[in-house]
Amino acid sequence: MSQSSVSLCWLRADLRLHDNHALYHASQRGPVVAVFIATPAVWREHDDAPIKVDFWRRNLQALAGNLQNQGIALRILEADRWDQCPQLLLDCAAELGADALYFNDEYGLHEQARDDAVMQAWQARDLHCQRYTDQLLFPPGSLQTQAGSMFKVYSQFRRRAFEALHRHLPRCLPAPEKQSVSTPQSSALPDAFAGLSAASEAQQALWPAGEEAAHERLQHFTQQLLEDYEQDRDRPDLDGTSRLSAYLAAGVVSPRQCLHAALQINHGEFDSGNPGAVSWINELLWREFYKHILVCYPRVSRHRAFRPDTEAVAWRDDPEGLRAWQQGETGIPIVDAAMQQLLQTGWMHNRLRMISAMFLSKNLLIDWREGERWFMQHLIDGDLAANNGGWQWSASTGTDAAPYFRVFNPLSQSLKCDPDGSFIRQWLPALAHLSPREIHSPPVDDLLNAVDYPAPILDLKSSRQRAIEAFRSLGAEA
Repeated sequence: MSQSSVSLCWLRADLRLHDNHALYHASQRGPVVAVFIATPAVWREHDDAPIKVDFWRRNLQALAGNLQNQGIALRILEADRWDQCPQLLLDCAAELGADALYFNDEYGLHEQARDDAVMQAWQARDLHCQRYTDQLLFPPGSLQTQAGSMFKVYSQFRRRAFEALHRHLPRCLPAPEKQSVSTPQSSALPDAFAGLSAASEAQQALWPAGEEAAHERLQHFTQQLLEDYEQDRDRPDLDGTSRLSAYLAAGVVSPRQCLHAALQINHGEFDSGNPGAVSWINELLWREFYKHILVCYPRVSRHRAFRPDTEAVAWRDDPEGLRAWQQGETGIPIVDAAMQQLLQTGWMHNRLRMISAMFLSKNLLIDWREGERWFMQHLIDGDLAANNGGWQWSASTGTDAAPYFRVFNPLSQSLKCDPDGSFIRQWLPALAHLSPREIHSPPVDDLLNAVDYPAPILDLKSSRQRAIEAFRSLGAEA
């Protein structure tokens, strides 16, 4: 077979061998070389967390071994900017004698512009370039209202998604067959990772890399935890969630693989049967919904509110309040424990993301974009669409947003999601000796019960009313 029949598969947030559309279809054409472009300057600009970059690095290493077993080399290139990607890929193709490029779509505003530029550059050279929907079950914009527009309400989107899935269930593709034609050796990881990749041994142990680790977690979740997911998913003191978000964000596991695993447990049902399975499929579709929003309403990619009227909210400039929230020193135990979980593990339970986000954006009345950025700077599963969607929901600025007068009371939330205080004890050891009654609201004036823990930085009742008035002054609708 001639060198000219070699194809490149450009990998990004799809670091897996199985059910990878671009990789599979490239291998069907003939010999393939996988390519990954490290862009440290862009990672910094996008606030990608060091623990997230470390996760990419470790998954790339694991993937390189899996690809090598299939006779596929992994070339790792480096660029300062995304606008260098078209030429880098063309140069790589010229070196390897490749005449085709395959990749899976990404959905941020700048990602789309980068991918369009690459495709145009390849087509200008009369080279084959093929793109695929892989991160999602449906191409963005393909699920539409009767008026032909993108849904703004999740429940309506979910209903249309269920209709589409009942008509056609996307299948999981196999791994590429082993290549019989030799390709160049894989390249070593560049120094680009050294300056931005950071995670402790304990953090790495929490998030083992590679497809095998991802599927072990998926299997454990679906076979051991899924049945009780509906009742346990809001309990951070329990191992009740999938903890697959980091693997989904890096593309180590696909949404189709997750969907099929849930359907297997639930006898093929999407919206009936086991409540836990139905609830988790619902969460997979929330992830889908936010990526569709990212594409169809690009203003959210520009750090703008989904609801334009809420751009006028009079957010407070409160550096000390922001710092206390960031460091888990607000004097509200469930908020502080959540922030410590984030700082120490690179992950936060979803219910706690809502509680801590609403505390910042409502009680402190600090711009939600401050919190969105802080989360991205620390999350191993940082994803623009999901992070933005969650923050805007909590701040009442987004699609399906909480009504502006809905302000979670962190104390009542704490009692519900951590009833005996075991989660708080784990992350705030200074409070470990307190009783289940006291730990949610530690005594601050009783010398006999003095603890090394700050007093609350605000009054929950008056700060709630302040937030309501700030939104009401806009004439905001519930």
